[in-house]
Order: sequence, then structure tokens, then C-alpha cells
Amino acid sequence: MNAEGEPEAPAPQGLLVTNLTNIRYLTGFTGSAGMLFVLPDEAVLITDGRYGIQANEQIADAGAPATVVVAGAAKQKESAQELASELKSLALEAAHITWARQRAFDSDWFPSTTLVPTSGLVEGLRRIKDAGEVARIEEACRIADEALALVRPLLDDAPTEAEFGRVLDFEMRQLGAAGPSFETIVAAGPNAAKPHHRPGSERIGKGAPIVLDFGALVDGYCSDMTRTVWVRGVDDPDLRRAIEVVRVSQAAGVAAVAPGVKCSDVDKACREVISEAGWADAFVHGTGHGVGLDIHEAPSVAATSTDTLEVGHVVTVEPGVYLPGLGGVRIEDTVVVTEDGCRPLTSTPKDLP
Repeated sequence: MNAEGEPEAPAPQGLLVTNLTNIRYLTGFTGSAGMLFVLPDEAVLITDGRYGIQANEQIADAGAPATVVVAGAAKQKESAQELASELKSLALEAAHITWARQRAFDSDWFPSTTLVPTSGLVEGLRRIKDAGEVARIEEACRIADEALALVRPLLDDAPTEAEFGRVLDFEMRQLGAAGPSFETIVAAGPNAAKPHHRPGSERIGKGAPIVLDFGALVDGYCSDMTRTVWVRGVDDPDLRRAIEVVRVSQAAGVAAVAPGVKCSDVDKACREVISEAGWADAFVHGTGHGVGLDIHEAPSVAATSTDTLEVGHVVTVEPGVYLPGLGGVRIEDTVVVTEDGCRPLTSTPKDLP
């Protein structure tokens, strides 16, 4: 019995992975449709005819010990039922399955099997990056750094936010990225006070910060970097001060990153600098997040985080100050936690104008 006096669910005898990113992590398969049964003695990927050759090739390339079943919808269901037929209980990824699908699994697909909700089983494995994963993220960071260096002079020509974002995305592809790792943010002038502003038709003018938040995608792995840049200096004294405060805050956060450090303490290191400057209420988001196959993944770097940093974690440090009607400043690096601290993977300079 549990604390509420209800019968305990039986321990799962297998896991049904339905999140495509988790399937990719476990098998190397990158298709848009599939489910993976992880059982005591085998792993079975079920997908459709579009991905038969691809699935077998990618699983072989990854060295994953998984069998591939290629079938239409009806046969996929039959195969899944056969795999679950001897299981008393089967774990589901609760965060990645709809209520409707769970009900279908419970009443139609696996009526004789107890379905057990689980959270973060595969994500827990993904937290620690191995050398190959770090190398992919580092290459994505290098591409983003180089792309910005190549296109930054175009700011002098007063492009629109959208135009500059498209050029930056194109340059990352030209340098070898599969594409941007998320929708590129270009926020100029007053728009820089909106942390997730979408690039629009506003022209980038002189004398105000421009927040550029972007990343590249390499072999499925993401990079993430923010730089606050400018065209011929920043005129407003409050914005000039904000740039310096955020630069110091961000450096304090990076210096705090080390194995055994609470993620909340990294957030605190950044937030204290900004609070002392009188802008506590202008720092409106957490300090960072994990980066990997997803642009936002564990661990969380925030005041409310219960995570502790470990060697192999890859996280961002990205404090910001946002002044409505005037503009904003954010500076962000992606770093990997090492034995003696951390190593930044993004390297574009952060000098005060």
C-alpha cells in the first residue's frame, strides 16, 4: 500500500519510449514516427515503411542493440501487443504522451498490462554528455561564433531584424549546420526589452543595443549563445550601464559553475550582481538551462532548481536586464562542466561598446 492506502503499482517490466528525441538518444534513429520497447532482454523499434532502410542503417551506425519492426498501423499495434503480452506492467513516458493515447493504450492496446507513469528516465541518462556529445555541441558553438563574426558587419547597412536573422541562419547552414537550433532572436532598440522577441520589420538603427540569441544544430545537438551588440556605440547611459552590469553578472555566473555546485547558487551569483545594481525586477527569467539534443533540457539553472552540477553537464549562463520602452541586455554562453570548473564552448567577445 502507498501513503494513501492504495495498492502499489507493480514494478515496470519494460519501458515504452514514445518521445522521438529519447528514441534518437537510445538508438540513433531520427525518423518522425516510431515507438521503442525497452525490455529486459531486447529493445525493439517499431516504425513505418517510410523509415525501414533508414532505421536499420542508423541503428547499425549507432551500434545500438535494437531490432527494427517495419509495418503499417494495424501491424504496428499487433507487434506492440505481442511485445507487451508477457508483461505484467509497462512504463510510459508520462510527460510525452497525450491523455487520449494513454486511454487507448490502457483500454485497447494493452488491456491486460498495468501501465505505470514515469518521468525523466531517459532524460536522466541524457544529463551527462560523453566526449562525442560535447564535441558535437562544441562544433555547433563554433559555427554560431563564426557565423556571427561573418555577418555582423551587415548591421551597418541598417537591415531589418528579420533580414539580419535570415542572413545569420543562412550563414550557419553554409558553415555546416543542419539549421538553427531554435528560432533566432534579433531584438533591436525597445524590442530588446522582450526576452523572446520575434524578428520583425523594424530596421536596426544606431545607438541602441541589439540582442542576438541564436544557435546552430550539428548532428542533432544544439548550441545556444546570446550577445548584445550595437551599431556605433550605445547612447543611453542606463543601457550602457546595463551592458556592464550584465557582463559582470554573466562572468560571475560562469565562474560559479563547477561540479557539486547547486544550480540555484549559479543563478544566485548572477542575480546578486543585478540586484545590487538596482535591477532585481528587470531580470525576469532563470539564469540558464541544459543543452543537448533539445535546446532546453535538464539541468535547470534557476532560483527554484533542485539540480546539482556534475562533470559532463552542458548548461547556459544567460542573465539579462530588460527596461521596457528603452531596450534590454542579455549575454549568454554555453559551458561544459569540468573537473575543476567549466569550459566555455562559445567564444564571441562580450566587450562594452
